[in-house]
Amino acid sequence: MALRPLLHLLCPLCFHWIAEEMTVSVLVDVTTAALCSGASTCAEVIYINGLQQTVVGIFKMVVLPVLGQLADEYGRKPLLMVTVSTSIFPFAVLAWNKSKGFVYAYYVLRTVSYILSQGSIFCISVAYVADVVEDSKRAAAFSWITGIFSASHVLGNVLARFLPEKYIFEVSIALLIFGPVYMQLFLVETVRRAPRQDQHSTGCTKIFKVLQERCLSMKHAATLVLSSPTLKGISIISFFYELGMSGISGVLLYYLKAAFGFNKNQLSEILMMVGIGSIFSQMLILPLINPLVGEKLILCTALLASIAYALFYGLAWASWVPYLSASFGVVYVLVKPSTYAIISKASSSSNQGKAQGFIAGIQSVASLLSPLAMSPLTSWFLSSNAPFKCKGFSIVCASLCMMIALCYAVFLKQDEPANDELNNNIDDMEAALLS
Repeated sequence: MALRPLLHLLCPLCFHWIAEEMTVSVLVDVTTAALCSGASTCAEVIYINGLQQTVVGIFKMVVLPVLGQLADEYGRKPLLMVTVSTSIFPFAVLAWNKSKGFVYAYYVLRTVSYILSQGSIFCISVAYVADVVEDSKRAAAFSWITGIFSASHVLGNVLARFLPEKYIFEVSIALLIFGPVYMQLFLVETVRRAPRQDQHSTGCTKIFKVLQERCLSMKHAATLVLSSPTLKGISIISFFYELGMSGISGVLLYYLKAAFGFNKNQLSEILMMVGIGSIFSQMLILPLINPLVGEKLILCTALLASIAYALFYGLAWASWVPYLSASFGVVYVLVKPSTYAIISKASSSSNQGKAQGFIAGIQSVASLLSPLAMSPLTSWFLSSNAPFKCKGFSIVCASLCMMIALCYAVFLKQDEPANDELNNNIDDMEAALLS
């Protein structure tokens, strides 16, 4: 069975994802209570979340590839233990005290935690899967990992829904501590460290070589993406989709609290609806329909669902409409797996990491740009100074980004992967320049 070698990886990750998700809905109440002086929302809490998202996006573009390189050099296990441990400290601050000063301290620590862990945990886990699962079974293993990620989010929201608020952070911390302890005891390392060839080089020489290698690798990745119509098109699609969706996710819960007075339980219900549906769509529906209709049609359908998702939220006229909007999450979650599949098919076997990493970097740029527009726009239309009555106008604007992504997806041309021999020659040239 493909999942058997991954049990000691998936078990601690499942507990980690549950622990993080169970705090999402209650954090809205905690932060607004501390920063908004009794109001349902305020500009400060919206801006501070937007600032956090921007800072994380800036540093993540650099940190994520570095952590991936360190995982190759020093092993998956130590890097996973470090990244999953970073969430303990910000939640410990809120478990101790929820006053204004401690909430600011939480945001600082959480920003550092996001920089080190957001995206990197999944990337290192995927590398671990590639180490222990044979080629023919990796696709199934990846889809199940994605489904378990969604299932963990559902379980986290169930706990948030029924667990008293005063115990949520304590339970979350206990689960977060369990993860790295379990990894230390049971997770088997899959990387054998090779002896370093430049151990007698000076510090300046090592730094210069690392920087030179990084620049050449980035140049190669950019050439690879820009020379392929498919990869260039999917990078544009990914940019506009992430620009809209990351902007919505950054303000959505605060918008729902301000516009409809949603509390922790209602926010958990919204998140659970998306999570439960995404489990079935990723683990069952996508593997069944992909051979029949192809990745492009799935991508277009998922983008269309993301547009409906945004418009129903932005134009919601009653408290039941957000629940209708959340139902479209069952379909729009297929944007990411279909995108990964298209990138993989358009890339040669030796350039999978470079293509995926470069387009992930483009998505990071979008995720740091979106709060610059969404935070002030959301704050403006939630205030009494709004030019017209439409509290979700910023979310409606974000839907325009998904519309642009859909237009590019409709005309996307899928080409064959680049020639492996040509790419190997480019790699040999890079190695010669670095030697």
